[in-house]
Amino acid sequence: MDKNVPFHTSVDVNSHARHHSGVNLLALLARVILGGALLVAGGLKALHPYQAAAAVRAYELLPVSVANPVGYALPWIEIGVGFILILGLYIRLGALLGAGMMLIFIIGVGSAWARGLSIDCGCFGGGGAVDPSKTAYASEIARDLLFFACGAFLLWRPGTRWSLDSWGSGRIMADPYEDESENDEKES
Repeated sequence: MDKNVPFHTSVDVNSHARHHSGVNLLALLARVILGGALLVAGGLKALHPYQAAAAVRAYELLPVSVANPVGYALPWIEIGVGFILILGLYIRLGALLGAGMMLIFIIGVGSAWARGLSIDCGCFGGGGAVDPSKTAYASEIARDLLFFACGAFLLWRPGTRWSLDSWGSGRIMADPYEDESENDEKES
């Protein structure tokens, strides 16, 4: 037996496979959670574009001339990023955009809360002024932090067997983004 060839027992191989199938499952779950939330949120807002624009204006962070176009475009951006994540196509790009949107949403909701505004976040449609007893800033921020964590995980570990990225690479593995030179170094 050649001393340069690593020797792996079936226990090593099975342990490695179990680890990567768990990571694959977590990546799939993160994609479905973040992508699904963006699809639903964008879809609900796309049905009522005037409400979406009003929800962005309610934050009082942007001039009306900017808030309206942002409100009209946001649902379609959310839908696009949601599809990218659900399909598993350009996962890192989708994760970056999704996590970035969540960070902006967290800052916006936190800003409204800090300034004493009484608004519905408009995250899943609706939005605008509400009775102060109806605000739910803490739970909205907590929810968006969960979505942000999904995006952050996918930035770190985007690969999953169940994605168009892995099919397009011609190889199905735990991380289609894994640099093949790392494998070459390990074998040396």
